[in-house]
Amino acid sequence: MFQVCVQAHFDAAHFIRNYDGNCAKLHGHRWNVIVCIEGRQLDHLGMLIDFSEVKQSIRKNLKLLDHSLLNDLPSFDLKGVNPTAENLAQFIFMELKRDLVLAEKRLAWVQVNESPDAWAIFKED
Repeated sequence: MFQVCVQAHFDAAHFIRNYDGNCAKLHGHRWNVIVCIEGRQLDHLGMLIDFSEVKQSIRKNLKLLDHSLLNDLPSFDLKGVNPTAENLAQFIFMELKRDLVLAEKRLAWVQVNESPDAWAIFKED
């Protein structure tokens, strides 16, 4: 099994609703995102997937999040969902899954770091 991973980042603010602690206050992060594609077969060039294809999809999907107040985005505000690292990882995973063409490959997981030493990973069962 091969895995190809691409890393990107975006800057955004958020707060955690109904949380008893400092994260209930408005604050920001440089969110680091790692996206991993996996599959068993390489193409005739020896690639699982072209890095540029993954980077383009990530850039497109992170553009919505970059320099925003995440709580105000419809996916979080209208549903009353807190923009935690866990929920961001799931949100980004679902957006990328719709966007990427992955014949004979799959989106394995998305990792979202809110700091260098704290992160969440979302993957489907």
